[in-house]
Parts: sequence; structure tokens; C-alpha cells
Amino acid sequence: MKKIKLFLAIVCATAIMQAQNKEEKKVAVVSFSTDKTVDVTDLGLNGVKAVADKILDLKNDPNFNLAPILEKYHTAFFDSYAKKFPFALLLEEEVINNQAYKDFEPKVGEKENETAFSLLNYPGYKEIYEGLLGKSNEEGMATIFKEQADGVMMTRIHFSLIKGFGIGGTATVKMRVYARIALYDKTGKKVWVINESEQSKKTGVMVGGIPVLEPSKILPMCESALEELMKDLDKRIEKIVKKSEKL
Repeated sequence: MKKIKLFLAIVCATAIMQAQNKEEKKVAVVSFSTDKTVDVTDLGLNGVKAVADKILDLKNDPNFNLAPILEKYHTAFFDSYAKKFPFALLLEEEVINNQAYKDFEPKVGEKENETAFSLLNYPGYKEIYEGLLGKSNEEGMATIFKEQADGVMMTRIHFSLIKGFGIGGTATVKMRVYARIALYDKTGKKVWVINESEQSKKTGVMVGGIPVLEPSKILPMCESALEELMKDLDKRIEKIVKKSEKL
């Protein structure tokens, strides 16, 4: 009986310490977006003007609305994935209503205001480029929130068509969605990056070597790919983070 009580006491103490540690560490999510351009690199059609025009038309088509898809990812991120991180997330309102955050002018690439992506940002978030040549943004965000958080996090998703089965110019295609979740400490130094992807169960087609890029055909594929990705992240994200560097 004494051994059982001792074991339970140790388990309780460990749980309390883990909870306290999670409360001690806080992270501010400062970027949440999706790329509105569907990548077709995998199809081997780079330089084909007809494809380039269709991609441009799709990106600018109001019917190609990725906002509901981004909303689904946002809900899963804060309602599910956040619980699997070994730290707490700063309240979203504290981030997007922070005046220094609102006033921050991010850089994309080497030049001031250079735009590398056509992004749809979740309401309230700024377009904060992170990654190669993004040091000034990473350090800038970390500086803004260093008194409130132990680090900053940025996440984005983007979609890409991949070739399936076919002969000649007629083939099936699927959508693959990629998610990037990057964590930086309060000095702007990268702690870890998660890159995960999944493909859609729904398929599309290429006719005459050109993929059908109508919103009514592409959006269901994007939704299908995201559903698969969210299921994968829900199962794996905790294990991935545990194997990564600590904040």
C-alpha cells in the first residue's frame, strides 16, 4: 500500500511539474497564412504560358476562396495542436492587438517590400516572411514579444498539384498540402521547424497536358488534402515536438 501511495505521489508531482513548466513557457503565434498560388512544379510544365495564365487566373478568381480552408487549419491549430506543445500560446488577441506588432514593417527577401508569395493571412495577422533571408523579421517579432513570451511561432500552408496516372497528355492529378510550423526563441534564433505534407483523396485531371484549374474542381481537392494533413498532424505533432530542441 505504501509503495502504491508513493507511486501515485510521484505521478502527481510529475504532472504538476509538467503543468507548471508549460505555464512558465509562453509562445506568441505571429504569422498564420496560406499561399493563394497553387504550385505545379511537379507536373513538369514550367514555362508553359497556358498553364501560367491559368494559375494567375485561379489566384485572382474570387471563387477560389481559401479563407474557409485556412479557418479549418486555424481551428485545429489552436483547439488541438496547441495542447500538444510543451508550452502555452499567448492569447491571440494579445498578439494581433499589440501596437508594436501592428506597426512592424516586415521585409520579404533581400529588398524592402519585396513580395515572394501571394498570401492570404488569417484575419488580424500580418504577412511575416520567415525562413531564408527572413532574419530581420524573426528577430523583429522576437523583440516585440520578448517581455510577454519566450518565443514566437509562425505557420503557413501551401498547395501543390502532383501527377498521378496517365498516358500522353491525359492524366490524373492530386493535391498535396504542405504545412510549415517554425519556432524561434526570444532572440530570434530558430529552435525547430516542422514540415509536414499530405495528399488529397480526391483527384483531378490533366487534359491535353494542361491541368483543369477551375475553382469548383480545385477547392474540393484542397479541402481533401487539408483533412488528411490535419489528421496526420493531430497524431504526430506531439511526438515530433518531443524529439525536437527545447525552447
